Amino acid sequence: MGVRARIGHRSGSRTERELPEVDAVVEAGLLVAAGVLAGLVGTAGGITSLVSYPALLAVGVPALAANVANIVAGVACWPGAALASRPELAGRGPWLRRWTPVAAAGGVTGAALLLSTSPGVFARVVPFLVAAGSFTLLAQPRLSARLRQRGARTGGPALPVGLVAVSLYNGYFGAGAGVITLALVLVTVDGDLPRANALKNMLIGAGAVVSATALVWFGPVDWAVVVPLAVGMFSGAVLGPRVTRRLPPAVLRWAVALLGLGLAVELLVRPAA
Repeated sequence: MGVRARIGHRSGSRTERELPEVDAVVEAGLLVAAGVLAGLVGTAGGITSLVSYPALLAVGVPALAANVANIVAGVACWPGAALASRPELAGRGPWLRRWTPVAAAGGVTGAALLLSTSPGVFARVVPFLVAAGSFTLLAQPRLSARLRQRGARTGGPALPVGLVAVSLYNGYFGAGAGVITLALVLVTVDGDLPRANALKNMLIGAGAVVSATALVWFGPVDWAVVVPLAVGMFSGAVLGPRVTRRLPPAVLRWAVALLGLGLAVELLVRPAA
């Protein structure tokens, strides 16, 4: 069985499953609204999938197809966040040209794993990864201070190894990848939360583009739900960095960490299928 056939068999299609009795216009409106909130939360430092993935399930999309649609629609957050984060990204061109290809390589590898294995392979590990990222976020000021004392912020293997690992996971499943990436960037690159969040959005976006391309090429995508969700995500992503810019860093750090811990508990109780 080929990759495309396997994904189609595992995910089901909107013609084969029982659809809820929701008018198509109402469904699209709900997905646009969910996308706005998801894009705002995700690009402000939170977790996009906390909103978008349940919204897809709520309108009747099967679990694996919802995961694929969520990854593909999430690409819309990248340009929105880039437009809104120009002040924080000023002068970061060389750094982004160096590290976004690393994130992209990890993302496409994760997508390849998604196309060839069951998401349940990582199901038992994911909650602990998300929880670790959340606790790292809370401990970031102390960790950053120690690294500054040692002169180790930009040196060592932590950034490349961590970025490859989290980008692979982002392309494979993705829930909580933003929290983990934000913690990684805060500790190893820049301790300023709005700037680190802007860099995180660009890294997540680079991985999302290549993983989404692979999913579009090899697996069926439910464009009827992807398009409205993506429209909403783009709009929300334009707002997210502005929220980050205005909120006190401590408040934002705790809010994102608590969201991450909540997701970790949810994934521990109900692992990704």
